[in-house]
Order: sequence, then structure tokens, then C-alpha cells
Amino acid sequence: MANSLRSEVIKLYKNLLYLGREYPKGADYFRSRLKAAFLKNKDETDPEKIKQLIARGEFVIKELEALYFLRKYRAMKHRYYDDDKP
Repeated sequence: MANSLRSEVIKLYKNLLYLGREYPKGADYFRSRLKAAFLKNKDETDPEKIKQLIARGEFVIKELEALYFLRKYRAMKHRYYDDDKP
């Protein structure tokens, strides 16, 4: 059971690290914050608590994706529509 949770945590970390490349404040800022968050909970052994932390990480992934889609939408809207007209 611990091995499956370990692989989920590693997968979550890699996904977050990949998404952090486009973070507005920079990849280095995101990487340091991500590492600190994972190191803070490295000694957790309760499987239920680990599952809650994984769920929180998946929520963060969804929020980051929403942030990136919104940024892309705004960029596209800015390119094709003139905001000066009423």
C-alpha cells in the first residue's frame, strides 16, 4: 500500500513540476515553493492523511490549468478584438 501511495506522490510532484514551467512568477520560484511544500510533509505516514494531501495537490493542478487557460484566452482576445470600441 505504501508503494502505491509513493508512486502517486512522485507522479503528482512531476506533474506539478511540469506545470510550474509556465508559472507567472517564474519556474525557479515555483520549484522552490513546490519543494518546500513536499518537504514539509515528507514524514507523514498516515495513509489517509497522504491521500488528503494528494487530493489537495490535484486541486492545485486544476487551479494552475485554469490559470493558464485564462491567460491564453486573454492573450487571444487581446490579439483579435479591439478593447477601445464600446
